[in-house]
Amino acid sequence: MIDHLGLDVSDLDRSRRFYEAALAPLGLAVVAEAVNDAGGRVVMFGLGGVPEFVVAEDEAPGVGAHVAFRASGRDQVDAFHAAALAAGGSDNGPPGLRPNYGPDYYAAFVRDPDGMNVEAVCRAPA
Repeated sequence: MIDHLGLDVSDLDRSRRFYEAALAPLGLAVVAEAVNDAGGRVVMFGLGGVPEFVVAEDEAPGVGAHVAFRASGRDQVDAFHAAALAAGGSDNGPPGLRPNYGPDYYAAFVRDPDGMNVEAVCRAPA
């Protein structure tokens, strides 16, 4: 089971703006900011004050990274996609069913400002 997930990003302020907008429809918000042991800034996102997703300053972020956020409904997936695009992300797969992943797998994919693949998914039946 995952406690939290962290991604290194090249521009923390830009990524913070992107993730604040893109994750708002999923109910995630900034819950803390800190400086890590290496002296880099980090921004933590979560629900109810508990960090679940962290972005941290780094000069060489991992472009191959992928993260999927759970949505409670298809409307949240749609809102995530729209908010992410409006915040500067690029489309990597519009909202829709992905039956190759399961009969009710409804997801949308975007690339964040560093090119990482970010997904919102709902597995509930329509």
